[in-house]
Amino acid sequence: MSTLAWFALGSSAVWGWLLLGQGFFWRTDQRLPSTARGHARGDGDTAGAETAPRWPRVVVVVPARDEAGVLPLSLPSLLAQDYPGVVEVILVDDGSTDGTGGLAVELAGRHGGLPLTVVSPGEPERGWTGKLWALRHGMALARARGPEFLLLTDADIAHEPDSLRLLVSAAVGNDLDLVSQMARLRVASPWERLVVPAFVYFFAQLYPFRWINRARPLATAAAGGCVLLRTETAVAADVPEAIRQAVIDDVSLARAVRRAGGRIWLGLAERVDSVRPYPGLGELWRMVARSAYAQLRHNPLLLAGTVAGLVLVYLVPPVALVSGVLGGDPVAAWAGGAAWAVMAGTYVPMLRYYRQPLWLAPLLPFTAFLYLLMTVDSAVRHHRGAGAAWKGRTYARPETAPDR
Repeated sequence: MSTLAWFALGSSAVWGWLLLGQGFFWRTDQRLPSTARGHARGDGDTAGAETAPRWPRVVVVVPARDEAGVLPLSLPSLLAQDYPGVVEVILVDDGSTDGTGGLAVELAGRHGGLPLTVVSPGEPERGWTGKLWALRHGMALARARGPEFLLLTDADIAHEPDSLRLLVSAAVGNDLDLVSQMARLRVASPWERLVVPAFVYFFAQLYPFRWINRARPLATAAAGGCVLLRTETAVAADVPEAIRQAVIDDVSLARAVRRAGGRIWLGLAERVDSVRPYPGLGELWRMVARSAYAQLRHNPLLLAGTVAGLVLVYLVPPVALVSGVLGGDPVAAWAGGAAWAVMAGTYVPMLRYYRQPLWLAPLLPFTAFLYLLMTVDSAVRHHRGAGAAWKGRTYARPETAPDR
């Protein structure tokens, strides 16, 4: 057999494992868990899910830096939460230069709803990333109110009116310490259609939701845009202080909570959406590249292994199929075609979740190639001292998820 055929067979074997042995990562049915008195169902059907044994006090903490462009689409949805218990919102203006704090006050006056407090902690102290510095300040203020739960949600996240009620119901009804939903990201432009569903697909492949949600978990992660956290667990886990340097703060938060003995659940959202636009490839590229190398713990060996893995798993199949057909190599063509078919088939559920055309599924190798380039670019930026840049701040050597 040819060398290409051996690589194609290796790729098809990997896809066989990914299909059946990686926690069924490709399925999109991990939604808010059922509760003793009701359950949240997929496809927007939430009948009965709002019932909880009790309705604890909640404080919503929103870190925001230069978010005036998206705040009118997100903040009113938080202020309009239909929650039977006591809840208030704290927006932490993290050194914005676009009037984010003033706009928040204006929106609250215009739309009414839940009480809103806007505060600013000043510039981060040495050793802190900006978002976690803002969360530190907001969570400290929130704890003074005595809430049982904190909802940590990004400034670009819009919530349906029953979102908080469903989150609390799931946490209380299942005795969970952290409930996180991966917000449905905006998919409107051609580049968003090509890149965004794959972003969530790759995340689920790396952190299979079923593994995270097991009684004996095999993986740990959260989605930082929407995290309901039990206050006493946050104190026990010493967050955000314990993860103050983390760029990938959601995974770091989940690990800290689990080390403290907390129970975690992560799934896809039906009632929570990101309104942040990424209309061009450049914006999407920066979103991925700012943290990709941090995910690899800034380790060149992990980078090399990741690049090799992406090539074998995603790029070899189409190359083997085309080369095998044109060059008369039936083994390479058959193995490459089988691997490509499984790859595309596992991508279909995510495309359906994002309501995208299924003809995008065979294009996943091209998207994976883009992610390969973004990851390499992330490493190049790091070694040039640029580090993880976000909204005017650069973290040259941040931690991914401290183990302490």
